[in-house]
Amino acid sequence: MAEHAMYFADDSALRKYKIKRVVINVLLYTFLTIFALFMLLPFILMLVGSMTNADSFSTFESTANFAELGFKNWTFSNFEQIFSGKITNQLTGQTENTTSFAQFYLNTIISAVGSTTVTVVTAVLAAFAFARLEFKGKNILFASLLATMMIPGELMVITNYQTTISIGWRNTFAALIFVHGVSVFYVFYLRQTFQQIPNELYLAAKVDGVGDVGYLWKVMIPIAMPTITTIIILSLMGAWNSYVWPMLVTSDKYKYNQDYDMRLVSTGLMELFNQQAGGYSAIKIAGSMVVTFPLFVVFIIFRKYIMRGVSRSGIKG
Repeated sequence: MAEHAMYFADDSALRKYKIKRVVINVLLYTFLTIFALFMLLPFILMLVGSMTNADSFSTFESTANFAELGFKNWTFSNFEQIFSGKITNQLTGQTENTTSFAQFYLNTIISAVGSTTVTVVTAVLAAFAFARLEFKGKNILFASLLATMMIPGELMVITNYQTTISIGWRNTFAALIFVHGVSVFYVFYLRQTFQQIPNELYLAAKVDGVGDVGYLWKVMIPIAMPTITTIIILSLMGAWNSYVWPMLVTSDKYKYNQDYDMRLVSTGLMELFNQQAGGYSAIKIAGSMVVTFPLFVVFIIFRKYIMRGVSRSGIKG
């Protein structure tokens, strides 16, 4: 009898534990679902608003009637106007000719890919030097580089701008690519990963007659590829979102072709927002969608590489 009582007591405790765990999981996932919907709501409204015709969106702005955002009022005309460069003001009915967002996309892709390439090359070479090579003053030089991270980037804008003007790079891709081609943070970030690679591999490569460049290319870069992939993604996202510097150096036409608009998607979107206050709301939402959607897709696809690179760089040994 005592054994049966103990069995039922244990079984009752197990049932209570299972019920408690189910309740906790339900509450946890309910909270996470609500929080996720709360975070995604602005993006969903932006997506729906970008495909709503201008008249319905104007009605929604004045009445807050979400029925105006329904399927029957959806259209792709907002995107067609943005990429055609002919935007119609719904208040006046006049069509204004602007630069197509396709050209802004092309400029942004060129500058983002170029600056990311330069950033990755400089980060890999500098990180390898600080992680594996031995030379006088290495630690002092690395500490000095880290100290520059405490200087706000805004303080460097005037100096960089004056340098750009003095060498004739204003309104050129060189100003967008090379000025921000070095990142101390990425050098430090990649150095942490390189230091995890056993030094015995480097010594063995030296014995086999492999040079520093060969060892870097054949051993260190493949091992550190998750971290390098993270740097590539973050650098691309930063270049895509860049606004202050492109606004300063691409305010006019291309230096070597006065018919070519040098602006990027960020500055092009801001000009769209600076248009006449009324009559462009749906177009502005569509422009925001066009600029934001690629970054969202890139993050969704490559998020595992970002998390893998972050976790890898923080583990020693």
